[in-house]
Order: sequence, then C-alpha cells, then structure tokens
Amino acid sequence: MAARKKQKAVGEDELAQRVAILRRFRELLIQQRERFHSYLASLEKQQTAIESGNVEELIAYVELEEQIVTDIFSIQKVIEPLEHLYNVAISDSSADDVSSIKTALEDLKSQAITRSAHNRELISSRMTEIRAEITNLRNNPFVSTSRSRYQSSGSASLIDIEG
Repeated sequence: MAARKKQKAVGEDELAQRVAILRRFRELLIQQRERFHSYLASLEKQQTAIESGNVEELIAYVELEEQIVTDIFSIQKVIEPLEHLYNVAISDSSADDVSSIKTALEDLKSQAITRSAHNRELISSRMTEIRAEITNLRNNPFVSTSRSRYQSSGSASLIDIEG
C-alpha cells in the first residue's frame, strides 16, 4: 500500500513537472513571437524612414531594432534548454499548441530575415546614391570656382564708419 502511494506521488510530481515545463515553454514561445512581431513592425517603419531619407527616424528605429534583437537572443538562450527539457519530459505529441506556436515563430523568423535583408539593401543603395552626390559636388567646377573666388577676393578688414 505504501509503495503504491509512493508511486502515485512520484507520478503526480512527474506530471506536475511536465505541466510546469509545458507552461513555461509555451509562455517563452509566445513572448518570442511577440518580440518578432515588434521586430517586423520596427523593420517596416525603418523601411519607411530609409525611403524618406529621414536620418533621425532611421537612427531611432535602428536603436529600437538593436534592443528588440537583444531581447530575442536573450529569450532564445532560455528557450533552448527548456525545449530540451520539454522534448525529454513530454514524449507524446499532445501539445499541438506548442508546435503551432513554434511553426508561427519560424515563419516570423524567416519574414524578419527577409525584411532585414531588404532594408540592408535599401540602406546600401541609399548610401551609394549619397556617395555619388558627394562626388558630384566635389567635382562640380562651379562650386569649387565660386568658393575659391570668394575666398581669394579678400574682404575689407576695416570699415570707416565715421565717414
């Protein structure tokens, strides 16, 4: 009788541990999914800032992006060992909810990678345009001639105001 109670207690403890692992793993996956949604929204706004040429907005979105990516990586560090525990503890596939969240998370990751690569290409092409404009300004004979003409003309250093 005592052995049966002990087995039942062990079974309940094991079940409670599995449920706790499942809950925590699910919570972390949902947090990660929310972070990726935030990241995608930030990338969309960043794209708009790139296209409009608003440097201050772009800097703000890049800083926000860095913060979100840091959050994503910190959550991922917790998810990986918990996922291992989950795979060991939960041998059956009764947790379809977790697998659907993981699938959605993978889709969001691929979207984020694609959008980020697109924004990098936009920034790169915008930088190329800006460099070309700077080169054109440097090579413009009117700009260099007018600048040197005013610099070499010499301006009055003393003005007679008494008349």
